Amino acid sequence: MNTDLIAYLRVSTGRQAKSGLGIEAQRTAIERFAADNGMRILDWHVEAETGKGADALDRRPILALALGQAKKAKAAVVVAKLDRLSRDVAFISGLMAQRVPFVVTELGADVDPFMLHIYAALAEKERALISTRTKAALAAKKAQGVKLGNPNAERRAAGSAAGAAAGRANADAFAANVLPIVQQLQATGLTRLADIADALNTRGVRTARGGQWHASSVRNVLLRA
Repeated sequence: MNTDLIAYLRVSTGRQAKSGLGIEAQRTAIERFAADNGMRILDWHVEAETGKGADALDRRPILALALGQAKKAKAAVVVAKLDRLSRDVAFISGLMAQRVPFVVTELGADVDPFMLHIYAALAEKERALISTRTKAALAAKKAQGVKLGNPNAERRAAGSAAGAAAGRANADAFAANVLPIVQQLQATGLTRLADIADALNTRGVRTARGGQWHASSVRNVLLRA
């Protein structure tokens, strides 16, 4: 593991960058991570850029600068959360091709590129499922000719149905995507559900709701998968 770090912080708009919204929280997380792991931060880079659109590296000049500096210094680029890089699998894959190590403080110091791809895939799948299920629920209601006197109530009803469907779909998608991690742990000799749960927690992997793993939650993943 690289002991030298190039810190990269990102906010979504120029207004947020000026106000410092989100920046200080990212900075605090990175500083705490570096101190806890005996690492040295060589430089800091802050970028204000939207996460929407193609998300190409040429739209992120500060990230490109951080990558170049890290490569020259043989350091790793550190971010507070994975979405500060991107939640797009293709973009994460492109970053991995730069052959510069990335460290995500919320995931821990020992998370390898495979895990970064898994987390990005989960985030991307979640966005797609929510969008698809919401559109399907609204289209179904329209086809049924549902007319409610209160437009706000109609939107709430559609949102509730779409939310329930999206919740089930998201749980299935999460189980399918986290299964390779569980299988990887099983291949190391872990067979007890409680031991697998402890290993997931140690690696910084969170459940679908962002909580800690228990034997029951591991069992649920295996059953869904």
